[in-house]
Amino acid sequence: MVGEIGAGLLILICAMQGDTEAQADKLASKIAKLRIFKDAAGKMNLSVKDAGGAALVVSQFTLAADLRGNRPGFSYAAAPDEGRRLYEYFSGRVAAEGIAVSNGSFGADMDLALHNDGPVTIWMDTADM
Repeated sequence: MVGEIGAGLLILICAMQGDTEAQADKLASKIAKLRIFKDAAGKMNLSVKDAGGAALVVSQFTLAADLRGNRPGFSYAAAPDEGRRLYEYFSGRVAAEGIAVSNGSFGADMDLALHNDGPVTIWMDTADM
């Protein structure tokens, strides 16, 4: 077992070529404030921090897949050293927001288990924020 959390967020993160620390800061801040957890009335009014949740941050370079052909290409992903640096930086920024963070192993072939309790799965791109 490498990383594990209870209730909270599974964050699959992919550093792309040209991504910056400023984008990681923005993404971590947005995730920390995103009100997607239910309050006592069942309304999505709580952030992960408000709900007492944690974050499992897992590097997922395959999110950079180029699907123009039948075999995905991953040349849009950041180079491994830069990807690791930004992944670790991002995890640190989430933790700096006051959220307990656990991590996967960068670059490893991992077996993930998720118990998804709710209807919320969100794709986030710093270009859209």
